Amino acid sequence: MPKNPIQACLRKASPADALAITALTDAAYAKYIPLIGRKPQPMTADYGQMAIDHTIWLLFHGDELAGLLVLEFEPETVLIYSVAVRPDLQGCGLGRRLLELAERQALQAGYRKIRLYTNEHFVENIELYRRAGYIETSREDYLGSRLVHMAKRLELVAGQT
Repeated sequence: MPKNPIQACLRKASPADALAITALTDAAYAKYIPLIGRKPQPMTADYGQMAIDHTIWLLFHGDELAGLLVLEFEPETVLIYSVAVRPDLQGCGLGRRLLELAERQALQAGYRKIRLYTNEHFVENIELYRRAGYIETSREDYLGSRLVHMAKRLELVAGQT
């Protein structure tokens, strides 16, 4: 059962946020290391460079970083590279809010499709994405396990641009 909803505010990241992004990502993804026997890919990224090359949204609860969203705008789709929520705030709906933000950002940029991938062992993530309307498009071998690729067609809602 989700915890009580929390108030949060957003802002785009800059390279100066790289250490905080890395720390939150490491905390959020650490639970997966035993499942796959290595660090998940988002734990190995250079977030200083990613903040330059891609769009990273930071979600704050008060003055503390609570979650983040990394988007890569590709020619045909928007890739959700990472959605991470601080472990003590997981289950509060922040991940879902970040997914909704990703979809709004994609639509505002003129995209009609969004995609992501996750490890087949991260079953709770796969279920979250399915509930959010993502469908599995393929599986791929990757570093001793399998990635599950998922995508969603985005529809304009009346009043949206």
